[in-house]
Parts: sequence; structure tokens; C-alpha cells
Amino acid sequence: MTLDEVKQLTRDIRKEVGKAVVGQERTVDLLLTALLSGGHVLLEGPPGTAKTLLANSFAEAVGMRFGRIQFTPDLMPGDIIGANLFNFQTSTFTLTRGPIFTEMLLADEINRTPPKTQAALLEAMQERTVTIDGESLPLGDRFTVIATQNPIEQQGVYPLPEAQLDRFLFKQLVDYPSLEEEQRIIAAHGHVGDRMRPEAWGVGQITNAESVGQAIAAVREVKLVDEVVHYIAALIRGTRSVAELENGASPRAGALLAGAARAWAAMNGRDFVVPDDVQALAPALLRHRLILSPAAEIDGRQVEDILEAIIDSIEAPR
Repeated sequence: MTLDEVKQLTRDIRKEVGKAVVGQERTVDLLLTALLSGGHVLLEGPPGTAKTLLANSFAEAVGMRFGRIQFTPDLMPGDIIGANLFNFQTSTFTLTRGPIFTEMLLADEINRTPPKTQAALLEAMQERTVTIDGESLPLGDRFTVIATQNPIEQQGVYPLPEAQLDRFLFKQLVDYPSLEEEQRIIAAHGHVGDRMRPEAWGVGQITNAESVGQAIAAVREVKLVDEVVHYIAALIRGTRSVAELENGASPRAGALLAGAARAWAAMNGRDFVVPDDVQALAPALLRHRLILSPAAEIDGRQVEDILEAIIDSIEAPR
């Protein structure tokens, strides 16, 4: 697949998802970037901002089997991955696979379940396998998690552990729509009730696993010159020398940023990464990997503002 074809494919997916979801173009672009670079996405925003409909529509458009788990305080790890259950008729154990055995998994309201249950996703997101009674079971190369969570200030939620957060390539903040977008939502959705299935809005499959695989192969051919490598390293190291941040980004974050920037460049029809690609993705890729110092928290500082200052302070290659 040529890069022009990758660019056209991503345009078609955006258009298809847009049949059901008004706005959210930035979020769709991040989902596409994650798909082409093998990452997972965490969406944070208040209820009613179409996070579930967006994930379902995206899965339908790219032709992936879609599964959903509603995370609740009483959810157990076995409810996610499955278990070997004893069959009294045959006196043998039979593997019952959990809902995690799909291609695109929506982990809905992931922060409403305790960390013990959240940890059931760690191996799946990192290795794309799960282990049940010592047996390792593959989930497939395309296995992708789209998780949603409500803002941590709301009641009845648990903060995600650092190990869980680090499994997500991006954390995207899904805010309320603009006035124009909200008017379009009301006009489109106000007379049909709560139709949450993508098919109801005409969203259909427009690609398949083979085409997505070809697009991923094309992304791997995108060039990353030394100047851009040095720029990414400077950004990552810059997060470790700021007093307002207790923890900066790890070398893994730099490698992930480089891979995501390759996908972003391919989506724009280029076979090389430019600093603008890195800057476009850095906030979503780094915001959940940086921890404010206690003094910065007391002062009401925001990670995004500190990250913006770091980006502005580092000269980008020309």
C-alpha cells in the first residue's frame, strides 16, 4: 500500500465514523494513529460525550470484532479473561473464554473497578496474550483496547495505577462539544431516541484486516532522520529536569512517540517524520506519564501547561 492510499484510507475511516459521531476529529485521528502503531487509547471525559458510540463506530469501520466490558466495583479478573470450569458430565475442565477474546475491546468506565481487576488487562495490553491456569492464550496482533474513564474527581472511581496507565499509548481528554457541534448533535439525534448502534447511522465496514496490515507495513517504512530522533530525546529528557514534575517520561515513551509520529506522518501522506508530527502527538502521549510534584499540585498547575512550556523551550530542527 502506498502512502497516498494510507492517507485516503484514513480519510474514508474518518468520514465513516462521522456518520454517527459529530465532531471528535482529533480523537478519531488518535485512534487511527494507535491502530497503525499498535497502541491502546484511554478516553477521559464526562458521561454523555459519545465515547462508547465512537469506539463502536470505529471498530465497525475498520472491520474489527468489537467487544465491550462494563467495569463495575464487583467485577472480578475471571469475568474479563475467563476460566477453566469443571464439567460434571465429563469430569473434565473446559475453557470458557472471557469477553477479552476479541479484536477491539471497549473497557468502559475502567476506573470504576478496583486495581486488582484492572490488572487483568496488563498482560493482554503488553503481550497481547492472557494466561489462564498457566496456559498462555494469544489474542491476535490487532488486539486493541479503547478504555473510557470519568474524571477522577467524580465519586466512585479508582485512580489507574502507573503500570496500567503506561500501557496506553494515548490519553485523550474528551470535552463537551462546541455550540455548533452541540446544535448538530441535537438536530441529528434528538428525534430518533438513544440509538447507540453504529448500523443505525449507516456506519459500515470499509476496510479489512489485510488492508490494515498493509497500512501498518507502509508506516514501518516512514523515515525517522537523526535530527528528529535527537529532538524526541530532548523532549523526553526535558520532562525529567523540570521542578514541577516529580516523575518525567521514560525512554519507552520516547520510542512510542517515534512510532506514533511515523503513523501520523503516513496518515498525512509523507514518508518522513517532521517535528510538527512529534509536537502534535506529544501531549496525548505524555500527559498520563508525567506526575506533578506536590508543590505544583498545591499551586494548581496542569501537566499540559508544563508540557507546552517544555516543547516551547526546545528548538525544533528545521
